[in-house]
Amino acid sequence: FGRWSALIVGLLYGRSHYKSLAAKEVIIREEEAKQAVIREAKLAEEKVKLNRSEMLILAKEAGVKVPEGF
Repeated sequence: FGRWSALIVGLLYGRSHYKSLAAKEVIIREEEAKQAVIREAKLAEEKVKLNRSEMLILAKEAGVKVPEGF
């Protein structure tokens, strides 16, 4: 009787513990999704700046005149 009781109590505890962890994980994933959008926007902006600076360096090395507003 004792082993079966311990097994059932363990299963019930595991189920309730899993539910609480799953709820916390949902909140964490939502926050990470919000941060991922911000991070992707920053990376895209940084990529544009880096590309522009590389093009300016390449134009200088190649002796090409850089157009106005580039």
